[in-house]
Amino acid sequence: MLIIDSKDCESIDKALKKYKKKFEKAHILIQLRERQSFTKKSVRRRGQVLKAVYKQQLLSGVIEPSK
Repeated sequence: MLIIDSKDCESIDKALKKYKKKFEKAHILIQLRERQSFTKKSVRRRGQVLKAVYKQQLLSGVIEPSK
């Protein structure tokens, strides 16, 4: 649960802005999306490896970046 300390003289807009920043930093939305469906560890690891290979190929110049 996120708790926002707001002062009496603080506007709603500033409090909402603080809440949004805390929400982003806590990665709550990412966690919720991950928990919606179970992914096996082997599948997750394979995705990480493929992503790393792709990044390495981009850096080495084998693949041209898409625009």
